[in-house]
Amino acid sequence: MANISTKYLGLELKSPVIASSSDFTSNIENIIELEKAGCGAIVLKSIFEEQILMEIDSLRMNNMFDSYSDNENYIAYYTKKHEVDSYLQLIKDAKKQIQIPVIASVHCSTNGKWTEFLPQIEKAGADAIEINAFILPSNPNTSADEIEKSYISIIEAVRKNTKLPIALKLHHYFTDIARIFKTFAQKVDSLVLFNRFFNPDIDIENFKINSGGSFSLPEDNYLIQRWIGIIRPLVNCNLAASGGIYNSETAIKNLLAGADVIQIASVLYKNGVETVTQINEELKLWMQKKSFTQIADFKGKMSQSNIPNSNLYERAQFMKYFSDFNKE
Repeated sequence: MANISTKYLGLELKSPVIASSSDFTSNIENIIELEKAGCGAIVLKSIFEEQILMEIDSLRMNNMFDSYSDNENYIAYYTKKHEVDSYLQLIKDAKKQIQIPVIASVHCSTNGKWTEFLPQIEKAGADAIEINAFILPSNPNTSADEIEKSYISIIEAVRKNTKLPIALKLHHYFTDIARIFKTFAQKVDSLVLFNRFFNPDIDIENFKINSGGSFSLPEDNYLIQRWIGIIRPLVNCNLAASGGIYNSETAIKNLLAGADVIQIASVLYKNGVETVTQINEELKLWMQKKSFTQIADFKGKMSQSNIPNSNLYERAQFMKYFSDFNKE
């Protein structure tokens, strides 16, 4: 019988399938259903650095009303009561009602005062924390070295304020991914590849900026497979694959590349929580077919260091594809 249990962030998971941070993991009803479907862990919907800072500021309200406008006081109070407090309560409720690990998530771009809030997340019962960090390299006056130092300062501030295992969710907008990810891997317990962001889409009729779409696509996963495969031999921390995973075949590919776990969200919206059960069952069947008894038997089997032609992960051009293409 194939055993699909695994370890991630020092936590025992019954499955490598994790529900990633999204609106889908923002309420206890869905979280309970995800556990029943077979998820190994839940990453709660992210709370934002700005929300935490607003909560910190609101703590001064009793003594400093005169320093706020009526509007600012209302926003601070509303945010505290309806966002931050609710987030902490969600962690507590989840820990009471499910048995699988609960991973908190924070969106951030600085190492500021928001990190002082982390002990409250820890006290609420979270098993780990995923830091969703993003500094858009759009300022031509900011060097790559400065950006790297900013990420490191975030990691260090988080580590200073919590004893929880830390996962760092990253994007691919780096000039030297392999080197910088290896550096980050020495400071965190897991790297999550890759982040998905708001993409602007121009409305040509009304001259507005709209969202370019929230869901990942299956083809998004090729980039993730490439970098999981390249990074796996270079780091000792966990790796989580996130983006474009819609079925068991893609889940298996990412595990073969070297991921410890896979994170899914878009497919939950499109196909429902039963997708988790399907991936788990089909993963077991594939393992039995290939005579693998546990995930460790094949995890990383297809990483860059374990394949005969490691240059295949480096190939960036389509020469072979187009030379093999025959018109009918």
